[in-house]
Amino acid sequence: MSSPVTIVGAGLGGLVLARVLHLNGIPVAVYEAEASAAARTQGGLLDIHPWNGQPALEAAGLIEEFRKLVLPGREAYRVVDQAGTVLLDLPDDGTGVRPEVPRGELRQLLLDSLPDGVVRWGRKVSGAGPVDDGRHELRFTDGTTVRADLLIGADGAWSRIRPLLSDAKPQYVGYTSIEYFLFDAETRHSATAQAVGAGSLFALAPGKGFLAHREGGGTVHAYVQLKAPRDWLTDVAASSAATSAISARLAAEFEGWAPELTALFTAADTAPVVRPLHTLPPGHRWARTPGVTLLGDAAHLAAPNGEGANLAMLDGAELGQAIAAHPGSAEAALAEYEQAMFPRAAAAAGEEDVYDLMLGAGAPHSWVAMMTGGDEV
Repeated sequence: MSSPVTIVGAGLGGLVLARVLHLNGIPVAVYEAEASAAARTQGGLLDIHPWNGQPALEAAGLIEEFRKLVLPGREAYRVVDQAGTVLLDLPDDGTGVRPEVPRGELRQLLLDSLPDGVVRWGRKVSGAGPVDDGRHELRFTDGTTVRADLLIGADGAWSRIRPLLSDAKPQYVGYTSIEYFLFDAETRHSATAQAVGAGSLFALAPGKGFLAHREGGGTVHAYVQLKAPRDWLTDVAASSAATSAISARLAAEFEGWAPELTALFTAADTAPVVRPLHTLPPGHRWARTPGVTLLGDAAHLAAPNGEGANLAMLDGAELGQAIAAHPGSAEAALAEYEQAMFPRAAAAAGEEDVYDLMLGAGAPHSWVAMMTGGDEV
């Protein structure tokens, strides 16, 4: 089997790329390890920025459909300390430029914009290698193979395509995030819902804190954030009693915090999802290699800073436009794309250390200062 443009990974960046190629009449196949679009929860809200995410959706011809997904009132932000004392409360006054949408719904919008069969579900890549004339062969865990004229790695932090270009490996940044959901929060978890407010909550202290936001249908989506060794939860995360064991450790870490905040994990309606946070080296890049490139986290993984999904979509849009602009010259397209992508990703990663501001020695006041544009208070 062979496909002119082969994308590994059906995340937002890979799907934007597939959509732009489809609009330009360029055949494309997307190989995704997950069994279906509903195989797992697709994360929480995303704020889509006017300088990268929104232009990407414009290029994909989906900006009006995107606007229908926006949850009104979610550009509200609140910062509290560990006692629940409100230090900053910024309501959504309608003037914000970074609308919030559910990540899963945005992904489904992109999937629905592609013809049936473009995304090949349940195809997990085990490895890839060059064959001839700049082409590459993908190997799948089911024993099958595919040859790609042009191969794009859009397969995230632990990309199977990255080794074709770079020896870089993600490194732990020193923080772990534990994800939870609370459903029907207004009635079942009213004190916590009130503490979170209408949009996003930051409950912060040095080395630890909570991030939470209001999704649709009364759902509160929460992330417990901790500065901790990489293996802090390794011994319990895979055990049969992982939920209670993780909760016990978190309870010890957050002893004395306001109960409406600790309820974000003690009263959660879902099992914890533990995510140690990793990053690729700042300024990660590679020499131009025929027939293959990367986008999104596969290319420039960084600790969460609000830019990752937006950058991935812009990568996909610009790569698709470059391929369309250089028919018959894939190398010119890839060179043009990488020339713009490398400095853009480096600039985004080189901005202020979000976790140092959120959970460093000056927290929570350093975060308030960042959000208000002032000095630490």
